[in-house]
Amino acid sequence: MRITALSGGVGGARFLRALRTHLDRTPALAGSELTIIGNTGDDITLFGLRVCPDLDTLLYTLGGGVHEGQGWGREEESHRVQAELAAYGAVPQWFALGDLDLGTHIVRSQWLGQGHSLTEVTARLAERWGLPEQRVTLLPMSDSPVETHVVLEDAEGRRAVHFQEWWVRLQAAVPAQRFQAVGMDRATPAPGVLDAIRTADVVLLPPSNPVVSIGIILGVPGVRDALRGSAAPVVGVSPLIGGIPVRGHADACLAAIGVESTAAGVAGLYEDFLDGWLVSEQDAASVRLPRARVEGRPLLMTDRDAAARLAGAALELALELRPGGVELRSAGRD
Repeated sequence: MRITALSGGVGGARFLRALRTHLDRTPALAGSELTIIGNTGDDITLFGLRVCPDLDTLLYTLGGGVHEGQGWGREEESHRVQAELAAYGAVPQWFALGDLDLGTHIVRSQWLGQGHSLTEVTARLAERWGLPEQRVTLLPMSDSPVETHVVLEDAEGRRAVHFQEWWVRLQAAVPAQRFQAVGMDRATPAPGVLDAIRTADVVLLPPSNPVVSIGIILGVPGVRDALRGSAAPVVGVSPLIGGIPVRGHADACLAAIGVESTAAGVAGLYEDFLDGWLVSEQDAASVRLPRARVEGRPLLMTDRDAAARLAGAALELALELRPGGVELRSAGRD
């Protein structure tokens, strides 16, 4: 079976790691292939190096090297280089780059500088982290640089800052007036992205930020149309419980685009292609969607088993919505 997922960083990475665990635990599905289309709107250049936070979090999490407590960065990390940069007065210092993490950014920047595409570079990084052996393919949403900027107004006046500055340094405390996906007008889907959607048996939307993660991927020309035209059921997982983000500042992002911070509000962003929607048990009674099936499930990924149950529930719903899906599951076809 071919599964395609659109994903941001921490929440999406944990969900997809759990999905791979669920697949491996289910004999009829163990041979399934997972293709992840990763958000690159968070990408930023720091100290001359190209940093791809969401792609890196997916690599480290699926590859077993992530800092579990943070959900991002490398385990057993040190920060001697960052401290030396600070001693030189180099800025910015609000985005911490660990020494091991810097290795990824250095080699990515080197390969990009040699003319390799981001898709090619990501594939080489994925090999180092063992993703092909897990039957996982990680694709950037586009090889063209796209950066999300945030228009805000504070003591310095009305200005645009990089999304990472708003998210990390300002902690989304200054209200965003709007988001700008700089470079999106020149972006095209990376090789394999549209095919991964069109040929999928199932498409999943993990509990990633609906505005600045999945929303940015959907902004790449052709992606949304491919989802609308796909024969595969599209099932998403709400990133909110009772209107509160499970992680991060999704509520602040939704407010900036005028969408209510509810499971129904998020689903409305996907209503033209969404077939199934997992929400928290407390939200299930209040969410009614015109064309998508809504089911309540425990959404908190408190440990790996809980995460695997959630991923399994999303996949089970998708299989039930897929024509012939029950037969596919029982026969164990892949």
